[in-house]
Amino acid sequence: MRKLKLPTLLILLALSLALPTTFAQRAKPKATPATTLSAARGLDTITAGQFQDYLSFIASDEMEGRDTPSRGLDTTAKFIAMNLKRWGFRPAGDDSSFFQKIVLRRDQIDGAHSFAEINGQKFNFGDDFLPNAVSANMTGPLVYAGHGWVVKSKNIDAYQGIDVKDKIVVVFGEGMPQGVTRADLSTGKMGEDWISPALYAQQHGAKGVLVLPEYGMLLRWEQTRQRLGGPMPRPQVEKFMSPNGLPPPVVWLSPRAAAALFQGEKYSAATLMAYGSAVGPITVAPQAGPPVTVTLPFELNAGKNVTFTIATKGDKPMTQNIVAVWEGGDSVLKNEYVAMGAHYDHIGICAPGTADPICNGADDDGSGTTALLGMAEAISHAKLRPRRSVLFVWHCGEEKGLWGSRYFTDYPTIPLDHIVTQLNIDMIGRSKKDGDTNPRNASLSGPNQIYVIGSTMMSTELGKLSETVNKSYLNLQYDLRYDDPNDPNRFFFRSDHFNYARKGIPIIFFFDGVHEDYHRPGDEPQKIDYEKMEKVARTIYLTLWEVANLPVRPKVDKPLPAQLTQRAG
Repeated sequence: MRKLKLPTLLILLALSLALPTTFAQRAKPKATPATTLSAARGLDTITAGQFQDYLSFIASDEMEGRDTPSRGLDTTAKFIAMNLKRWGFRPAGDDSSFFQKIVLRRDQIDGAHSFAEINGQKFNFGDDFLPNAVSANMTGPLVYAGHGWVVKSKNIDAYQGIDVKDKIVVVFGEGMPQGVTRADLSTGKMGEDWISPALYAQQHGAKGVLVLPEYGMLLRWEQTRQRLGGPMPRPQVEKFMSPNGLPPPVVWLSPRAAAALFQGEKYSAATLMAYGSAVGPITVAPQAGPPVTVTLPFELNAGKNVTFTIATKGDKPMTQNIVAVWEGGDSVLKNEYVAMGAHYDHIGICAPGTADPICNGADDDGSGTTALLGMAEAISHAKLRPRRSVLFVWHCGEEKGLWGSRYFTDYPTIPLDHIVTQLNIDMIGRSKKDGDTNPRNASLSGPNQIYVIGSTMMSTELGKLSETVNKSYLNLQYDLRYDDPNDPNRFFFRSDHFNYARKGIPIIFFFDGVHEDYHRPGDEPQKIDYEKMEKVARTIYLTLWEVANLPVRPKVDKPLPAQLTQRAG
């Protein structure tokens, strides 16, 4: 079937939105106090048919998988903002808009203008060295620091007795010291309990880092050269690149450049590469020459003349969170917020050159995006207002590393300490069918089931409230198996609620489980269980109202377990 062009699709959509909204026909239940209250809150406007209409647009091929940044993501943002405006929401982004703008940055090496010189000998980008994309003109004294790490739990400090300020740090390889694993970093704090070579250089005022090659680096040399000199790399959030600006320049050296750098020093490059990432003085036997006992760190000869000039070129694309507020009805409590969140991005064109190249992200997280939109529409139709205000945030860049939620919680547009709870919806639209034996669907939840994560980790009161609302309404099967700090899947770290929790805000995360189409082109709107979406969304919506109407904000009576306070490792 021929695809509609994007402008045509938008015109048809706008015309359809101008018509009165119709909802799925239902037999009217007998009026009770509970049904009367639900109707007053606009609950009946949340329907499977409504979700199908919205998701067919948000997860259409025309949105091109909603990568961050992309035209499809921006179009989706405008669609959401258009609806929020017509429903009467207050913009809570930048400059009285619904958009919290986020500046991205992508830099690429300009190989034609990048070069190095060591004691009069010239070296070329690509053949002799490979830098990260940070403009620099490095020259000055040099310090060799072996593996270059600090790991306090192992009593490891590669810099004992050496000041690296205004010097160039030279290290071996890109791995950790011998005897150190990722598990050793999982309970410490980056920058304090453990520090990588590049971070140490940045913290202590070094000019940059030169890296002697190890075997794995040499195997990837040509691939890395092509990547650095190829198409523009993926962007990063500019404000995340470093607390003090750009990261330090880091330059991988070829064996030829490494040999020249250590010519005339007390240890040759071959000796140091044989020493590798060892800890403490050891005796090594280079390929040429007698065994040598190596003691680190040390300063290179003061008269050595070394210059690395790294040129870059790049641009600064933009992306955005979508932020809106529905004001509460209580004159005091309206200054507090129940935050509702979902990420509206996905991974874009993920299979170029194939018959189905687009990862539409209907479940991940078109389902959460749509559910949030349906709740916003419902609250705008309610006959009364919740006591507290409700903050709706559609986060961008979740698939890139929780960019949008990190940005919002680091640079909030409303006072963060006024948020009493955050409810996060990320994948609520798929169901495991009876008889499904596909192992990739083994953990997919059923039609009346949803995984609930985090509800019991910070606030006993919030956890009880969540259970009470569910049992008194549709009584879904709330599966808490992932509500565990030791969950090997680490789902607590993998969606936007994490960034609210790290700020001390109690959260609940609703999730249907991974499935056969997770991050694949098959995650399309026709595979969504819209009846399940309706049930889960309605239950979350009622949870929103109960939190919003509490006389006192939910008490945080349990600190997050240590393994959930950081993402390191």
